[in-house]
Amino acid sequence: MTSQIGSTVLGYPRIGPRRELKRALESYWSGETDRARLRETAGELRARTWRRLHEAGLGSVPSNTFSYYDQVLDTAVTLGAIPERYRDLGLDPLDTYFAMARGVESTPPLEMTKWFDTNYHYLVPEVGPDTRFGLADRTPVERFREAGELGITTRPVIIGPLTFLLLAKSAEGAPASFSPTDRLDDLLPVYAELLEELHRAGAEWVQLDEPAFAADRRPAELEKLRTAYAELGGLSARPKLFVPTYFGDPGESLGVLASAPIEAVGVDLVAGSTTTNVLSGLTGLRDKTLVAGLVDGRNIWRCDLDGALSTAATLLGIAGEVSIGTSCSLLHVPHDVSAERDIDPQVKSWLAFAEQKVEEVVLLDRALHEGREVVREQLDRGRAAVEDRRAAARLRDERVRSRTSELRPEHARRGDPAKRRADQQRVLGLPPLPTTTIGSFPQTSEVRKARARFNNGRIDRAAYESAMTDEIRRVIELQEDLGLDVLVHGEPERNDMVQYFAEHMEGFVSTEHGWVQSYGSRCVRPPILFGDVSRPEPITVGWAEKARSMTDKPVKGMLTGPVTILAWSFVRNDQPFGETANQVAMAIRDEVGDLESAGVGVVQVDEPALRELLPLRSEQHGQYLDWAVRSFRLATSGVSDATQIHTHLCYSEFGEVINAIVDLDADVTSLEAARSRMEVLDDLNSVGFANGVGPGVYDIHSPRVPEVNEIEKLLRAALEAVPVERLWVNPDCGLKTRGYEEVRAALVNMRAAARRVRDSPNT
Repeated sequence: MTSQIGSTVLGYPRIGPRRELKRALESYWSGETDRARLRETAGELRARTWRRLHEAGLGSVPSNTFSYYDQVLDTAVTLGAIPERYRDLGLDPLDTYFAMARGVESTPPLEMTKWFDTNYHYLVPEVGPDTRFGLADRTPVERFREAGELGITTRPVIIGPLTFLLLAKSAEGAPASFSPTDRLDDLLPVYAELLEELHRAGAEWVQLDEPAFAADRRPAELEKLRTAYAELGGLSARPKLFVPTYFGDPGESLGVLASAPIEAVGVDLVAGSTTTNVLSGLTGLRDKTLVAGLVDGRNIWRCDLDGALSTAATLLGIAGEVSIGTSCSLLHVPHDVSAERDIDPQVKSWLAFAEQKVEEVVLLDRALHEGREVVREQLDRGRAAVEDRRAAARLRDERVRSRTSELRPEHARRGDPAKRRADQQRVLGLPPLPTTTIGSFPQTSEVRKARARFNNGRIDRAAYESAMTDEIRRVIELQEDLGLDVLVHGEPERNDMVQYFAEHMEGFVSTEHGWVQSYGSRCVRPPILFGDVSRPEPITVGWAEKARSMTDKPVKGMLTGPVTILAWSFVRNDQPFGETANQVAMAIRDEVGDLESAGVGVVQVDEPALRELLPLRSEQHGQYLDWAVRSFRLATSGVSDATQIHTHLCYSEFGEVINAIVDLDADVTSLEAARSRMEVLDDLNSVGFANGVGPGVYDIHSPRVPEVNEIEKLLRAALEAVPVERLWVNPDCGLKTRGYEEVRAALVNMRAAARRVRDSPNT
């Protein structure tokens, strides 16, 4: 039997309680500060985190969970998986790293997609037959030593070899038969070298994350997992190995890990609904530590401590040691609920952010191993909060429940697509290859300051609306000057595409400091959906009417769809998601109808998170997609055939939800395609997609401005898959995070490329 890890968390937020890393990164990228200042800020954040976790009483503190941009990118750099086009830039290591993440003028960044079923984005590694693996970066060792200098012995965290390869894509030019996992034998010696260096540095434990095994895996992949940990576990000089899976049930991989020569296994007992049953039959755990992920790392509700302890007690005879941990990294929740001053006190009492979850982990571990009486007072307080939430009358609105109970299949149907297309063209009169944008335009400092002054009571509503109207006029005039065909109002009044709607609906509360990293320096503040949802009054209609009054061209109404509102919120866990989605859908349906009544003939209902919530196990896909598609169609089916419904999806593996995209039945679907070079269109064609489509022609997450020829090439590639009468021209995503100078230049090139292709004799 091995020594116990003790209570632990699998990772911790790294952006900083006040987004210190975000500001340091953006200051460095803009040239306002130097590399030394960036590293100083990063070092301060790491030290603060290690001290906090150590002082909280965790039995084991993780390290190497900090990242300047993304942990998958960090792993690629550590392993030497740097494509030659970035090596050839001749930059120093840090700027090469940022070039891979953000691109430079001459070289686009790596592809980006969602981290399993979360709203976090990772950079997709490229692995080919000729990728030169090697221990090219020793950051995990350096971070371990850095924490050691503070007197804290940590547990380095590294993405495991199989998850790294399974998340990678084949490098350009690789044979069709090639898979990145074919390179496992070449990669394992690099992991072995890293483990040996960490052992020499004094690391007792190393955490190798394998979340890819919470998804469906083929027998050959399970065999590679067995091979990998037999080899790594068989090293003579290494730290003890802790291998967690998370985000769902590990299935057959749990048996593989239980029988492997490793010292600890971690399981997600929040998302893994059947994992406890599987654990009871695994004799291989009897000489291992089992880290039971009983505190939810994905949501912000207080833990049901009594229920968690009951589950933990059933595990005591299964494993040699049982430790309490989080279900996954706390990267996905905000820092500290005590920093919130404006949340309703009752709702606040139901919440636990990262700081509070660390306390819950320590509390549960003490109760399990020292006895409940030792922490009786804390257990009683936690129980009272959980029971108060369960009994709160404010969670239910009988008017909302009555409305959703009366829904029928016909409420989620529209007319024939061909007739709709004809009616819409008659009303809109659009040219071939119509140009548009996804919705948001750059949020200038002036816009943000005006919104902050209004929220702080320093200006009145009239002054605020005047400032927003001026910005809308600027955006409309810019689009008319550029010659775009369908315009947007730019969304200057919106802080975030989900939070804005949550602030105008019943059943939500918003935070002041509840920031969560989405990618790089990009952070969001997910609202908290705690009760039944309704829309008291129109939300966007007034702004849309202002924009329409400024132009003769069509202006899109811009809304966020029900699936995305759920995916990018912290959602109540006391009823099925599908039921909550129906409530949100009916609120959005009311808004769509009011926009149509106001004369808005094009309405975009964005669902970028459709793929994100897809369960990792295929047997659960059907149930999810049924309610997800139904909720979108409920939101959009209350209008006439002449009203054109758009939707938008971005940065996902679309092939896995391709039939659902068709079933949404939107008149026009715009989606990310620039980084993946239009690959998604083949998927759409394979399932008979026949509505309008706007594959993104430039990547807005990179500061580079694409040339006209580059965009034209993408458009011509798109035309090989989509007839001209169904093809739209647009960026990959909204333009909120970009600056006006680069946006204007990129849209000028986009418009020029569209005109060049439109006027071509072969089009």
